[in-house]
Amino acid sequence: QVQLVESGGGLAQAGGSLTLSCATSERIASIDVMAWFRQAPGKEREFVARSRRFGSKTDIQDYLKGRFTLARDNAKDTLNLQMNSLKPDATAMYYCVRGSSWGPGTQVTVSS
Repeated sequence: QVQLVESGGGLAQAGGSLTLSCATSERIASIDVMAWFRQAPGKEREFVARSRRFGSKTDIQDYLKGRFTLARDNAKDTLNLQMNSLKPDATAMYYCVRGSSWGPGTQVTVSS
C-alpha cells in the first residue's frame, strides 16, 4: 500500500500563499490518479484537486480555479498543491489521497 506524507501546511494571512507537498512511497509517474481533499472543522471532507497521469490532466474544484494549481514533480515523487490568494475559508486539514490510501494530513490556517 502506498504511503503518503503531506507537508507545507502552516499559518498564512489572507491573500497569502502556501504550497502543500505530498510525498509518495511509489514512483508518482506510475500512479494514475492522485488527489487532494480537505476538511474544515465541523464540515465534511471536500474535493480540492486531482491529478491524472494519462493526458497529464488536472481537475481543480470550480470555486478554487484561478487560485489553486496542482502539479506532479516526477523527480521528487511529490504532488504539489500551490494555493494563492488564500481566504480564511481555506482553513482546514488537507489530505493527499491515492485510491483508498490517505495521508495523515497537514493543517492550513488562514487568518483574516
